[in-house]
Amino acid sequence: MNATPAVQFTELKQATRTEWHFLRDHENHYLRRLPDRLIAELRRLDEYDSVQGYQVSRLDHSLQTATRAEADGADIEMIVAALIHDIGDGLATVNHSQMAASVIEPYVRAEVTWVVKMHGLFQMQYYAHHFDMDNQGHLAHKDHPWFESCQRFCERWDQAAFDPAYPTQTLDHFEPMLRAVFSRTPFDSAVINPPAGAASPVSKDPLT
Repeated sequence: MNATPAVQFTELKQATRTEWHFLRDHENHYLRRLPDRLIAELRRLDEYDSVQGYQVSRLDHSLQTATRAEADGADIEMIVAALIHDIGDGLATVNHSQMAASVIEPYVRAEVTWVVKMHGLFQMQYYAHHFDMDNQGHLAHKDHPWFESCQRFCERWDQAAFDPAYPTQTLDHFEPMLRAVFSRTPFDSAVINPPAGAASPVSKDPLT
């Protein structure tokens, strides 16, 4: 039985150019299966519902948010963002917004990444006061060019997506959109389109 091919180094500084290119080929193969892992993670959201208490599951909430975005005329990037915006709930419960933003950042325009990253703060306007906390923290960003975009995301889609009677699309409906977005070349400048003169928020890993 042949052993699985592997590099010989035990420290990164020992690796040869040939080994790095060998590893990049494996990483690219793994990267191409990212949509499969995201779909599996979305399905896993239903496993986190033992402590939830809402009328809809986390998965149903995600699907309903995406359904509302699509019905409201959002483009494919915003629809997919709405679909995966709470995907970090299982591992990054208290900062899931940042985790979801990091997942989608290489594949969408900067506006979408910012909206996903900030939606947790913007959502607090609807409930923080019930815990005697500040529910106006989002107003610190009122002059940001994407403030209204995040407001729309939260007001029209996210905070409203807890209705068990709402006609919600299935994950199968959104799967082609998710695959289309997450099959793009990561950090394609034509997609991300950073402001003129601004540095890319994350350096591109040469392995991807």
